[in-house]
Amino acid sequence: MAEYLITGARGQLGTEMQHLLEAKGAAFTAYDSKGLDITDAARVKEVFAQDRPKVIYHCAAFTAVDAAEDEKKALNWQVNVDGTKNVAEAAKEIGAKLVYVSTDYVFDGTKEGEYEVDDATNPKNEYGKAKLAGEAAVQEVMGSDYYIVRTSWVFGVYGKNFVYTMQRLAKDHDRLTVVNDQTGRPTWTKTLADFMWHLTNVGAEAGIYQLSNDNSCTWYEFAKEILKDTATEVAPVTSDQFPQKAYRPRHSVMSLEKAKATGFTIPTWQEALQGFLAADAAK
Repeated sequence: MAEYLITGARGQLGTEMQHLLEAKGAAFTAYDSKGLDITDAARVKEVFAQDRPKVIYHCAAFTAVDAAEDEKKALNWQVNVDGTKNVAEAAKEIGAKLVYVSTDYVFDGTKEGEYEVDDATNPKNEYGKAKLAGEAAVQEVMGSDYYIVRTSWVFGVYGKNFVYTMQRLAKDHDRLTVVNDQTGRPTWTKTLADFMWHLTNVGAEAGIYQLSNDNSCTWYEFAKEILKDTATEVAPVTSDQFPQKAYRPRHSVMSLEKAKATGFTIPTWQEALQGFLAADAAK
């Protein structure tokens, strides 16, 4: 019997979670979308009943934010809401704790200060609306056996992300333009995985948490740090110069105080980036 189960095993967070559990010597099973289609309620119940994990790290998600606005709108809802509800109901049946990963996009980005966990939500894009509905499904089904972890600007060594995009573009461009009017907190998947493990192993109070790396920045400032040792110039521009289908919050800095109160030490995003670069070089 596995103590832990991971959904979304081939994603950048799911893969990170597997490496963490392996390092901990923990017994776990991990499923990608082919092994476990979370939109198939019967299959989810079958797998959970078979494995009977005590903790489920629900990393599976539809994350194509712009596609969620139109051609993949239905799939976004099926995976992030219906799929999450299926996972929650199956977890409830076997008495497992559930960790659900949500997003800063549940907020509209109009607050000047940091968003607290209990601030009013107001998602402005379809992805944010679906992830918030997923939060509601988890709360409704699970009672008190859940952790919801909102995160933002995720990057890791096991998938596509902003850091790799900047590094790739810098190889072929002397100058890059990056938006400088969206502020948030980058999140290394290792920090996020460590926190998810921490929550389920220190007896933290159930509920909603927010976890990113400490300090905040704009995408431009993040890019500048990523490419600081290259010859590529990074220039700031406004969001208007990079129109996208989905609305992006202009200020989505989430408070980390509740996460810190559990005793978890959060590296700055600058420290996390250096850790990422070292891990990528050693891969």
